[in-house]
Amino acid sequence: MIPAMPRALVLQHVPAEGPGRIADALAIAGYAVEVRHLHASMAVPEELGEDEILVVMGGPMGVNEADMIRHPFLAGEIVLLRRAIAANQPVLGICLGAQLLAHAAGGRVHRNMQGGTWVREVGWDSVAFHGVARHPELAGMPRSEVMLHWHGDTFDLPEGATLLASSERCRNQAFRLNHRGRPGRQIGLQFHCEVDVPTIRDWLRQDAEYVADALGAGGHERVLSDSARYEGRHRQVAGRLLGNMVGILARS
Repeated sequence: MIPAMPRALVLQHVPAEGPGRIADALAIAGYAVEVRHLHASMAVPEELGEDEILVVMGGPMGVNEADMIRHPFLAGEIVLLRRAIAANQPVLGICLGAQLLAHAAGGRVHRNMQGGTWVREVGWDSVAFHGVARHPELAGMPRSEVMLHWHGDTFDLPEGATLLASSERCRNQAFRLNHRGRPGRQIGLQFHCEVDVPTIRDWLRQDAEYVADALGAGGHERVLSDSARYEGRHRQVAGRLLGNMVGILARS
């Protein structure tokens, strides 16, 4: 009998924010991908099975009381994440997913403020990676790279977590939790590695007002222009980073 493939459960919050390149990295690592469309009333699993990886995607909602009421699946995700953290099961959180992971681990999620101003980080900007030579999650990565950002909230780093990346406008861009004094099996990324240009076009259409508020007049065109400029390299570098992280979660 051929053994069943290990499974990755992807929790998707809105139609336009699917796993994208994460699904490719999971397939290369030998995982079957099952997407739970929470926006379409699919249930949040109560626990993660043995040999499963949990991937929590992004979305326009936040980790706050109002959105918890509007989107009750968020509370179920936090329960699931807390159980996964306690059992040291593998989790990858992207954007909102990273915020949910940080919250479940005891970190505070809040607006991204700088000098009393709310900073909505939208579009392409540099991310500095910390400890490239030390951390296997960052193997083969440059010390800095332009990545796609699309958020107005951030989080405090959970106690004991390792900070892996920062940007000028948002300090906590990537982290890995620790478990009993050793690197844990949970990683969060505030920026986006998974997207392609067609997805970005969808986001620009759906979030037109948000983009204008964040970037002002011409912001839409700037994001499109930058996307064409950076997409080729982003596909390579982001794919390497996702491959590193999925590989670590799969075998750790």
